[in-house]
Amino acid sequence: QVQLVESGGGLVQGGGSLRLSCAASGSIFRVNTMHWYRQAPGKQRELVASITNGGSTIYADSVKGRFTISRDSAKNTVYLQMNSLKPEDTAVYYCKSDHWTAYGDSEKSWGQGTQVTVSS
Repeated sequence: QVQLVESGGGLVQGGGSLRLSCAASGSIFRVNTMHWYRQAPGKQRELVASITNGGSTIYADSVKGRFTISRDSAKNTVYLQMNSLKPEDTAVYYCKSDHWTAYGDSEKSWGQGTQVTVSS
């Protein structure tokens, strides 16, 4: 079984910065693409950013130029550096991994989420 544990959320003023981390552990053979999603109250969960194991990245238009996704493949950890935060970035942020398990299965796992609140 694979577990994802997020950290780094909190309360920040508009214009501030936060850095989220998500570490994957368990029966992992290889982690492929890792993602950050977010879900604001009353809204659907949306993709924020993704990074492949080759380092290619994609971003939602709403965060381009402000957020940076990165990873440490040796630690199976993904990061989300969030700068110039806006109140509309307030949401629960989830990480997700696409990986191969040690048993040869292709799986997707979600973290438990971390709250990010941006005050105006």
